[in-house]
Amino acid sequence: MNITIIGSAHPLRGGGIATFNERMAEVLQQQGHKVVIYSFSLQYPSFLFPGKSQFTDEPAPKGLEIRSVINSINPLNWISVGNRIKNEKPDLIIVRYWLPFMGPCFGTILRRVRKNKHTKIVAITDNVIPHEHRPGDMAFTKYFLKSADAFLAMSKDVLKDLKQFTDKPSVFSPHPVYDNYGNAVSKEEACKKLGLNPSEKYILFFGFIRKYKGLDILLDAMKDERIKQAGIKLIVAGEYYGDGDSYLQQIQNNGIGESVKLFTEFIPNDEIKYYFSATDLVVQPYRTATQSGITQVAYHFEKPMVVTNVGGLSEVVPDGKVGFVTEPDAAQIATAILKFYETGSLPDLKNNIASEKQKYSWDTLLNNLFSVASLR
Repeated sequence: MNITIIGSAHPLRGGGIATFNERMAEVLQQQGHKVVIYSFSLQYPSFLFPGKSQFTDEPAPKGLEIRSVINSINPLNWISVGNRIKNEKPDLIIVRYWLPFMGPCFGTILRRVRKNKHTKIVAITDNVIPHEHRPGDMAFTKYFLKSADAFLAMSKDVLKDLKQFTDKPSVFSPHPVYDNYGNAVSKEEACKKLGLNPSEKYILFFGFIRKYKGLDILLDAMKDERIKQAGIKLIVAGEYYGDGDSYLQQIQNNGIGESVKLFTEFIPNDEIKYYFSATDLVVQPYRTATQSGITQVAYHFEKPMVVTNVGGLSEVVPDGKVGFVTEPDAAQIATAILKFYETGSLPDLKNNIASEKQKYSWDTLLNNLFSVASLR
């Protein structure tokens, strides 16, 4: 098939969304499809972007055709891009929807495309109801959803949210493993790269730092006297999306400066392996969630996890098999972290992680996507 992906891609960082789109395009090409990604010339106005830069210095992925032409705030551009894709008549459009802000842009583009009476449109909905609410969210989402033929949700919570808005075909298919960050290295090599002591116990908070991800809850867990006595250290690896001063003040107030190692710049893809290889346990103390790409990076590096019982996190981290599920509460998270370090608390952990990891393949997601689009 001729397939068009609409969403973030290089040179945009886009968090996990750009990485996901590029990896999906690679898998589709390996399956024999012709693929082009329509990305942004302007994704967010600078005053709406909470990070330091929207762009990466990393080289472009090889073998992918990426057209950076969408302007998210220019309606004339939406019509022009929509007409361009309409005339190209792709068999399938896969569009990523993660933020209501994108609803008017994507909804208009897709309405133009639909006029060719040929192209099927499937939306991968990362979020339908956003983590951080803003005026216009519901109207923008409704406008977007009417423009697609079918939907794929990567958590059951998002699938349930979809049902509130539409009765069009939809399917649940978990987020695939991110298998494009290279192989793990030894803890010694990773710690040397990061300037850490390989004899220490390290847990990891990874990814963009946003309020809903609960880093503040984890920092309160780190002041638990049991954590201090166990000598557990926390690696925080990811860029602040917003003001980081409150976290620095919390670290100082909690008296945990020696126990928290901060790497709060954007982490390039080729360095991600060092953070996961240096750690014993990945912790996701989220207040709210849908699905999480961080879980699938942890599976790639075969790291156990502590996650909170929100959104779809517990769907992919079976409690007591590959880690522990707890409530978004500092004391309970501290208890779960300590339990991980108890001998025998996770029997047969390595085999369990390897077994769970096999469930989250790209082929499975794409087969489900083609099926819901009635293309297979």
